[in-house]
Amino acid sequence: QVQLVESGGDLVQAGGSLRLSCAASGTIFSINVMRWYRQAPGKQRELVASITSGGNTNYADAVKGRFTISRDNAKNTVYLQMNSLKPEDTAVYFCNAVGYLRSYQSFGSWGQGTQVTVSS
Repeated sequence: QVQLVESGGDLVQAGGSLRLSCAASGTIFSINVMRWYRQAPGKQRELVASITSGGNTNYADAVKGRFTISRDNAKNTVYLQMNSLKPEDTAVYFCNAVGYLRSYQSFGSWGQGTQVTVSS
């Protein structure tokens, strides 16, 4: 009922920048929290950053000062600006959203992921 579509992943050199986008669509009433996770090969999925509808943000220690999460509530879209990229940032990045449908039923949805590869 809620679809998330990520975009913006690419191959970039260390020190470079990328901007990821994730657009939510469906019978959405509200989205309380939007998050970015990442999963590197052979590792568990980890939370990268989150943002509430009011704009409160949280970041993993590994990305603080380099990544910035933002959202456009009118477009139901979340962004992740990634600067000073490192090879260890290489992973599939997933978008997650939780909120309520127009039926007032709660939802939690994941995107399909977008690959970010940082070369040294």
